[in-house]
Amino acid sequence: MGKRRGGRELLRSLSKKQKRHLREFGEEHPFYDKVSGRPEATQICELSETSDKSSAESDSETEEEQVSVYHKLLATLKTSPESESEEEEDESESEEAGESETEMDSEGSQETGEADGDKEDKNDVPDQEEATATDAAEQTLGQEQADGADTSCDPSHGVIEEFTDVKHESEFSLETNFMEEESGDCNADKRESNSSPAFSEDPFKQHMGKEFEEKEVEKMPTLPKTSSQSKWPRLGQLTFSSTLEKHKTLKADKEVDVKQLYLHKPLESTWPKVNKQFLSSVNKPSDPFFTPLQRELFCIMNTYRDLFYPERNALTNGEEIRHAYCLHALNHILKANAQVLSNNAKRRDQKPGTDNDDYRDQGLTRPKVLMIVPFRECALRIVHIFISLLEVNDKRKIDVSNKKRFKGEFGSDPEEKPPNLKRPEDYEAVFAGNIDDHFRIGVAILQKSMRLYAPFYSSDIIIASPLGMRTIIGAEGEKKRDFDFLSSIEILIIDQADIYLMQNWEHVLHLMKHINLLPLDSHGVDFSRVRMLNLNNWSKYYRQTLLFSALQDPQINFVFNKHCFNYMGQVAVRNVPLSGSISHVVVQLPHVFRRLDAENLTSVIDTRFQFFIDKVLPEYRDAIMSHTLIYVPSYFDYVRLRNYFKKEDLNFTHICEYTKKAGVCRARRFFLKGEKQFLLFTERFHFYKRYTIKGIRNLIFYELPTYAHFYSEICNMMKATDNGVDATWTCTVLYSKYDAQKLAAVVGIDRTAQMLQSKKNVHLFVTGENE
Repeated sequence: MGKRRGGRELLRSLSKKQKRHLREFGEEHPFYDKVSGRPEATQICELSETSDKSSAESDSETEEEQVSVYHKLLATLKTSPESESEEEEDESESEEAGESETEMDSEGSQETGEADGDKEDKNDVPDQEEATATDAAEQTLGQEQADGADTSCDPSHGVIEEFTDVKHESEFSLETNFMEEESGDCNADKRESNSSPAFSEDPFKQHMGKEFEEKEVEKMPTLPKTSSQSKWPRLGQLTFSSTLEKHKTLKADKEVDVKQLYLHKPLESTWPKVNKQFLSSVNKPSDPFFTPLQRELFCIMNTYRDLFYPERNALTNGEEIRHAYCLHALNHILKANAQVLSNNAKRRDQKPGTDNDDYRDQGLTRPKVLMIVPFRECALRIVHIFISLLEVNDKRKIDVSNKKRFKGEFGSDPEEKPPNLKRPEDYEAVFAGNIDDHFRIGVAILQKSMRLYAPFYSSDIIIASPLGMRTIIGAEGEKKRDFDFLSSIEILIIDQADIYLMQNWEHVLHLMKHINLLPLDSHGVDFSRVRMLNLNNWSKYYRQTLLFSALQDPQINFVFNKHCFNYMGQVAVRNVPLSGSISHVVVQLPHVFRRLDAENLTSVIDTRFQFFIDKVLPEYRDAIMSHTLIYVPSYFDYVRLRNYFKKEDLNFTHICEYTKKAGVCRARRFFLKGEKQFLLFTERFHFYKRYTIKGIRNLIFYELPTYAHFYSEICNMMKATDNGVDATWTCTVLYSKYDAQKLAAVVGIDRTAQMLQSKKNVHLFVTGENE
């Protein structure tokens, strides 16, 4: 009672605007990390039923603000206040007495009840409302709005507060420093400046120095893309596309001459040492600098083409890829800053009153690289790579400001994790370390030193999560919002894009709409130093986008195809799966794939629902077909099905990412004992928890899983219940022609082609030892 009373008192202190933000941002991501040994970064607020607007959190009721493709679906979810209150009552009846509907999903303690003895991962801490962080961020955002300060968790306080490093502003200012004060690549830059920029072979100078006529740029969006195919030894099948026909297809280099890469001076000596850990595991490395994968990836990155690589694996090649793009980003920053500092010295030495257009070397704002990563642990690793690449030797340690604070806020305690936690290896790799997904930090780099927590308008690199960017960009109509610092981004790196599908993909789309726009304020820029491409608002045509994902997905493809305008063209890895994850199913099981025909993409949602309730569900209504798990990837479909099941008074239980711990234990127990015939089960819950659900006899995939290996995982859960009735097991999968990519990842490309072109709508596969 004390906690609940405290929550009500905290609620009364919130303004209406804060409550509104709590509702708007509170649904999309269910987990928030809490590092033990420190107070929570944000306070958890419970909205009571007496708040001025209902904040119903009965794991279904806040679906209004979603993507347009779901508008028809969302219309079915809108209810009157009376029915909404009835829905809340139904929810409260299914929960234990005394539990509030807006409580967070607790993961920090050992699972109780009829669970299978697993312990919760202490890194997965109570389900944190994103809006709580949003409110705290917005309260203080105005104080630092002028210099674009980032928000980070202050360990000494219970709420998020702005922290910006203001001490080292002059020390890291590009305007007041000169090349000779830097460490050392002065002579190299002078040698390059002696040759005409037009004839420089440095990819950086070629790319940023390219000039277009206004007519050429106007035609660029309308020109058709020319594409070509190429097969590389390690990357496989590549698709090169460009609106400019003169760009030729790249060829893979078997060996790389470091001099041809034009790495900035310190990186030539530090990169082999930093990358040595990956080279040691390669048999007889022919290249002392790169692994085969890194060599081909960096070959593409260094030409400043856009790149989409959908085969990133956190277990195998994730760190290799991270090191490769960190090298490219740091190389770009060092070259850009060296150019500015060199021109500072030239301008200082020139006669007063003489104007020279050759000194246009900057954007409208200073940030040049934006790195989007899902968790704080990823940002921590990136900064560590930067530090290692800048330290020439052990004697010459670089000065890193605010390093202790950074480690405290972005690091984690390895002792937090319970020793007997059993989860798949890929889960352990993805959710390692600090998995807080609300952060952003500015990094300023000069060759001898690095400044963490730099104000955004004094930063070279911004490392952030999609949610971290969303809360500072804000929404249209809000007074306190800022996205001018994104105006001159030259390299955008989106790593682990598949995880954002499990968080909130809308944040990624919102970011893409606000990048490379003309700033609303000058922010003290010297317009005589700004490149013409930035003044003409052509920045997006020069921006390189590097997109890494663990899978092919239409939403990720959309961002790459529709939000990337690089004049250098694009390279996408397009390997097709040959076998599919169905080959990893070890139980003897008949898989019935049922195709539904939809007229267009927007009608798939309604068509699938009608197909399910008309043709699939009647077959499972019989009491004989008990222990039926229905796997639902989309939360919106889950809500629709749950409401339908309640309306039809079916004997079912449900688990989603917002279900409280006690509700999860109860649902698993009811399902195992057969007290509930159906179990509705969301994909996001499986992504974040990876529990083994016991008692499955009949399995329905309402839609194919986003991650192909989830298909075999769910099917193999059937062997968790050894009751000798495996002969009655069934598996039904619904798919349409718009699920081609997901279907290929499950059954393989050859079978997919047959299933989509066949006149038959039902296809049967059998897996197991006796197949």
